[in-house]
Amino acid sequence: MRFCDLALECVTKLHPYIPGKPIEELERELGIRDIVKLASNENPLGPSNKVVAAIAQQTKELTRYPDGNGFALKSALATKYNVDASQITLGNGSNDVLELVARAFVSPDQEVLFSQYAFAVYPIVTQAIGAKAVIAPARDYGHDLNAMTALITDKTKLIFIANPNNPTGTYIESNELERFISQVPETTIVVLDEAYVEYGDGDFNSLDWLSHYSNLVVTRTFSKAYGLAGLRVGYAMSHPEIADLLNRIRQPFNVNNFALAAATVALTDEQYIVDTKKVNDAGMAQLIAGFESLRLNYIPSKGNFIAVDVERDSNEVFELLLKQGVIVRPIANYGMKQHIRVSIGLESENERLLTALRLVL
Repeated sequence: MRFCDLALECVTKLHPYIPGKPIEELERELGIRDIVKLASNENPLGPSNKVVAAIAQQTKELTRYPDGNGFALKSALATKYNVDASQITLGNGSNDVLELVARAFVSPDQEVLFSQYAFAVYPIVTQAIGAKAVIAPARDYGHDLNAMTALITDKTKLIFIANPNNPTGTYIESNELERFISQVPETTIVVLDEAYVEYGDGDFNSLDWLSHYSNLVVTRTFSKAYGLAGLRVGYAMSHPEIADLLNRIRQPFNVNNFALAAATVALTDEQYIVDTKKVNDAGMAQLIAGFESLRLNYIPSKGNFIAVDVERDSNEVFELLLKQGVIVRPIANYGMKQHIRVSIGLESENERLLTALRLVL
């Protein structure tokens, strides 16, 4: 008997998400100890002192289940973003809430619309629920909202838009994005995935749109700018009725004690975010200068990463960089066969990458 014969066809055809290569794995494979990881868009600063203290305090409560409602974190988010706690859904990372939206609203005979070169989780979630993925062609590696509008039908139940987009770092301006949302039928849910919003210039606040567009869901995370990737905590903000539906299918205790405590405290550590953006801006400028000196084309990015064309097979370059103790992310699986995605690191880490690239290329 083959267990694939017992599983749903939509599951057997899935290709699992491929995460960035762990440092420990490279150590085991090549015996390298001095490794720089610039593959998973993690914050290079490490956790803030306030977060470390909050986690230490929570060790006293290891025998207790977490607050299944996440009252303290929801209250802190509601205060910071001027929304009601009833509009918030907490998740085990923002990936969790992205999947919750799809499971709550999309049936197998309906469609999910997203852009070419969009976040890999969107097609995975769509395939997992047996729905049809409709992929709009990109424009300059970013969203072509006119092309997406043309693909909306009465079967379109969910639209994913990442802004900034991962893995390309492209960005949609406020007026263009709101114009698109205003044209989407109220019966279609629009998810605005803002995992990297803290790295932007703050030129507009999408949360202001929640009161105008009841079908809008905004998702964010503590994994990137807040430096809590290892704790897995994200959240969605939406109309209270949408949040209620998402909370009905959310797994009990999907956010653990450490994540709840750390995220609640992280929201108050404004200096950490200032320092994070300062390091990211400087690192971005450093990498761009390095790519230009190597005469490599790159995609301008609003995130904490940048995609660069290495002018040859990206998987080959990835393997060669591993031998130099540098981990990046080849993105051939996105259809970008000559691009690698590089996370912004500390100055010394960025220089290590550039030195390795010069040697490899």
